[in-house]
Amino acid sequence: MNHVADLLHEKGLRARNGKGYKYYPRVEAKTNVSDNLLRRKFDVKEPNLKWVSDITYIKVGRVWLYLAAIMDLYSRKIIGWALEKHMRESLVLSALDMAVSQRDLNKNILIHSDRGVQYRSNEYQAILASHGINCSMSRKGNCWDAVMESFFSRFKVELIYAENYKVIEEARAGIFEYIEIFYNRKRRHSSLGYVSPHDYEIIFEQ
Repeated sequence: MNHVADLLHEKGLRARNGKGYKYYPRVEAKTNVSDNLLRRKFDVKEPNLKWVSDITYIKVGRVWLYLAAIMDLYSRKIIGWALEKHMRESLVLSALDMAVSQRDLNKNILIHSDRGVQYRSNEYQAILASHGINCSMSRKGNCWDAVMESFFSRFKVELIYAENYKVIEEARAGIFEYIEIFYNRKRRHSSLGYVSPHDYEIIFEQ
């Protein structure tokens, strides 16, 4: 028997039970969420049909840098990227601006990401709509893009861990050289017939 309950009963009293707590998701956690239209279908027959985007973190000395990148699934080429000391929406907006400034937007482009708040921001979604780009997002808790994860993994092994940067300016220069000169133009991919992303797109245009 509960001793406290017995004492309360003798005195004609009852314990006051608190109301059960009900969790309500934050409003922004439910807005601008798109369906998973990519559905892990990574095979693409031409450029500018399916893009994927993600953010990774890089430690430089005592500072964290954040890299947002956009990849064209056809060639595995990094077509847009941005590096900052923060993960605000301007990070992904800068990467998107680079991508749209140098690619053919006269196609039915699909861009896929996770459901991060940066990708669900009103400005990001508005820019996608203004360019006629369709948005796709992974479901919560799902591993959504092995292709992008594979790029970040190689990037860190081949550059970040090997160089162990301590100075931000050196890290920025090294990342630029890795993406724009080595990865896009020189690194050969077995999935592309052992040619670089740049050369693979040239072959398509011929």
